[in-house]
Amino acid sequence: MKSMQGLSDAALINAYKKGNLQAFEIILSKYKDPIYQTIYMLVRDVALAEDLFQEVFIKIIQTIRKGNYTEEGKFLPWASRIARNLCMDYFRKQKATALKTIDVELPVAKNYSNQDLNTLQILEQTQSAETVHALIEQLPDEQKQVIHMRFYEDLSFKEIAEHTGCSINTALGRMRYALINLRKLINEQSLVLQ
Repeated sequence: MKSMQGLSDAALINAYKKGNLQAFEIILSKYKDPIYQTIYMLVRDVALAEDLFQEVFIKIIQTIRKGNYTEEGKFLPWASRIARNLCMDYFRKQKATALKTIDVELPVAKNYSNQDLNTLQILEQTQSAETVHALIEQLPDEQKQVIHMRFYEDLSFKEIAEHTGCSINTALGRMRYALINLRKLINEQSLVLQ
């Protein structure tokens, strides 16, 4: 093992590709702390960080075994990117699961500059989550879908377009009409907006 300690990452990975498990153990011991720290800083949960850490190294092993890793002297940045991506995937899955299992309040949209956003901001501040959901449920299905994807799933309009099979302009149009219709529903139901 000592004879392998001084080898470069490229040499260790090549040795591992040839079946030397000791070479991978050296890489693991060399980089486990910074990769774990990257994960922990994102998830802030010890048990979850340990689970994701295991997944990261499984992914690294699979990538190396498939021959899809090209050593350019950048093992740690590459491994850290895998760690960040797996954390983001975890959060996306959690967000999607939460939408199906619990009732959440409508968050304010990010990066949506249309003045109609004021409708949602005011509604969020002055009404209960139940009222907001009841209003959204009254919208046509396509508008309701865009509202859920944009505000609950935090998808971009490009992602919404891809998921729904429509153009970005159509997704934007559906959002605009959804917000207009929400304003009408608020007025019809005489909800107090301050």
